[in-house]
Amino acid sequence: MSKPVVLIAEELSPATIDALGPDFEIRNVDGADRSALLPALAEAHAVLIRSATKMDAEAIAAAPALKVIARAGVGLDNVDIKAATTAGVMVVNAPTSNIISAAELTIGHILSLARRVPAAHASLAAGQWKRSAYTGTELFEKTLGIIGLGRIGALIAARLQAFGMNVIAYDPYVTSARAQQLGAQLVTLDELLQQSDFITIHMPKTPETTGMISTDQFRLMKPSAYIVNVARGGLIDEEALHKALTTGEIAGAGLDVFTSEPPAADGSAALLLDLPNVVVTPHLGASTDEAQEKAGVSVAKSVRLALGGELVPDAVNVAGGIIDPYVRPGIPLVEKLGQIFSALAHSPLTSLDVEVHGELSGYDVKVLKLAALKGVFTNVVSETVSYVNAPLLAEQRGIEARLLVDDQSDEYRNVITLRGALSDGSQLSVSGTLTGTKQIEKLVGINDYALELPIEKHHIVMLYTDRPGIVAVYGQKFGEAGINIAGMQIARRAAGAQALSVLTVDSPVSDDLLDEVRSAIQADLFRQIEITEA
Repeated sequence: MSKPVVLIAEELSPATIDALGPDFEIRNVDGADRSALLPALAEAHAVLIRSATKMDAEAIAAAPALKVIARAGVGLDNVDIKAATTAGVMVVNAPTSNIISAAELTIGHILSLARRVPAAHASLAAGQWKRSAYTGTELFEKTLGIIGLGRIGALIAARLQAFGMNVIAYDPYVTSARAQQLGAQLVTLDELLQQSDFITIHMPKTPETTGMISTDQFRLMKPSAYIVNVARGGLIDEEALHKALTTGEIAGAGLDVFTSEPPAADGSAALLLDLPNVVVTPHLGASTDEAQEKAGVSVAKSVRLALGGELVPDAVNVAGGIIDPYVRPGIPLVEKLGQIFSALAHSPLTSLDVEVHGELSGYDVKVLKLAALKGVFTNVVSETVSYVNAPLLAEQRGIEARLLVDDQSDEYRNVITLRGALSDGSQLSVSGTLTGTKQIEKLVGINDYALELPIEKHHIVMLYTDRPGIVAVYGQKFGEAGINIAGMQIARRAAGAQALSVLTVDSPVSDDLLDEVRSAIQADLFRQIEITEA
């Protein structure tokens, strides 16, 4: 029998080839050359890429035998995950390969800003000797503010405590106990901005976090403060940053990522490049020999698992492996339930039960626990979440996760419930099921309010005191704003008690409109939920 074909589309370390082993036919192609890539994909069972090869719908369609796309790195901007999923192609990456490199680059930016290293180097290289012009500041006894206390944030906290820095952090998904274990004090975002001498941001890029540091936030910062972004372009409003830097609202910034990469000549980032109080690098967070080798070896191991028909922990779209066909449709459902759970949680999660009720109890459903954790963290952390790092993320945050299975399900053949305890002592539960021959994903419960609503991309969840005219109020306000309500379910336990309303809308709703509607109906709970497709 012929060996499966593994196509290497970009330069990878020799250790990557060694990790693949002798069981595959290795072929090479220049992935950036479309005229060479597309024909080469025709017989490929797996393709290994970095950032230059675009595995879009056209490339995936050209590869009928393809089983797995392996990105030797973290980012997946050059892979059409939806097209891959539709074609049954697994996508894997190396989510932990660059965390040390990213943390060390962040510290490099902080030190460069504090001691003005790039500007001093340029001056001396130009033949000048201006010692007094480049007086810096010590890190000792200064306050470091970390926005996003995930794995990279934790590494930075540990390393900069060795410099004698006081560490504070903002992360709505981390408990105070976990922060204390890391030697950090949890504060609000406003408090962090007001108190910090150096700020570093490590959040995922979502509609909620895009532009989260903008004009109002810069006004809260000290004139002597510095801010660093080695996470995602767009978390900092670049135009607002330029104004803050040129008017003296803050002292300086270190940037490794930009809204547009490379920065367009007429874009907002271009204005930042020539400022004397800015240190910039061209997205070097993962650019170390060690990170590249870790990434290559990691995805090579994933390719071996995928082509061997085994469970692939680093799969970002499908779990892969020997999973019963009856269980597989539940994986994307549970991931979406996890995203809904996180969007509804109003304080950090401390424990999570994944309850599987009904006929699924007779199958191996361990993957559903992984899918639940993956969904919970998808829009919470800055790195790509996979089946291998989701349990680690839970462990790092002190979250206990259990899988509970029974054969009792009164209304549906199967119901899956995520039930969690939050740090403020409250509980939250979200339930879902698959219905009909098309296996439609439905939300069937929130905190024991019974619903039955197809899960779509955009939802709004409201909890308010039931009284006449409420539906007309929010219906009118959304209608006037051009927001179409595509579906709606209202649940209540008794007349005049609280009612839970879940809307399906065709487009995102602005924060201003959400605040207006929340105030108008006096809602006790009001959340916008945006589902990220696996």
